[in-house]
Amino acid sequence: MSGIGVVDLGRRRYGDVLALQRDLCRRRMTGSLDRDVLLLVEHEPVVTLGRSTKASSLPVPTAALEARGVEVFEVERGGDVTLHAPGQLVAYPVFDLHGWRLDLHWYLRQLEEVLIRALGTMGVPAERNPGKTGVWTGGRKIASIGIHVKQWVTFHGFALNVTTDLSLFDLIVPCGLPGVSMTSIARERSLGEAEASTLWPATRDAVLREFETVFGRTTEENLSLEPILQG
Repeated sequence: MSGIGVVDLGRRRYGDVLALQRDLCRRRMTGSLDRDVLLLVEHEPVVTLGRSTKASSLPVPTAALEARGVEVFEVERGGDVTLHAPGQLVAYPVFDLHGWRLDLHWYLRQLEEVLIRALGTMGVPAERNPGKTGVWTGGRKIASIGIHVKQWVTFHGFALNVTTDLSLFDLIVPCGLPGVSMTSIARERSLGEAEASTLWPATRDAVLREFETVFGRTTEENLSLEPILQG
């Protein structure tokens, strides 16, 4: 059984990566993509509205957000509103769950476990919050999860705050949870700007190691998507 192909997209606009996810999902369903893929990316500021988004979760009008350079997308993933921005490690697994387990609750718990373990290695004790999807530390939310599945092929995924400007979350009601406090690895470790600059590669490596541990397969980096996308 092949390992998980990892594609690091660097910093990309959300719309481009959303189109890529949808294309990879379609190709995985039809068999023209013959392996599971994990996309890693850092987005420009964007607000995404999941299927359960409430009007009260977006107190700032869309036009005002866009005027501030924050894009807004309605998407098919589960959950409420969330925000992506530089300093946030976003992971989009395009996995065919036929090769894993046909159980969405299991899959969500697996993603949470990856994050909890990775945060532990980064010196941040993390935990689940019963009844709520995502990962928390000391009552503060540090990672959000929202997925979509078509014919048991997953896309969308999770967002982990590494050095994110947390003031941006004031533009929304994160995940539709009034009063929720968002945090990041940098804040939890009380790191200055110079120290925080080392967090990104260390967090990325920790996340990939824990994908291997939790999902039981190796990760293979530098996968080229060009032959797939031209096929």
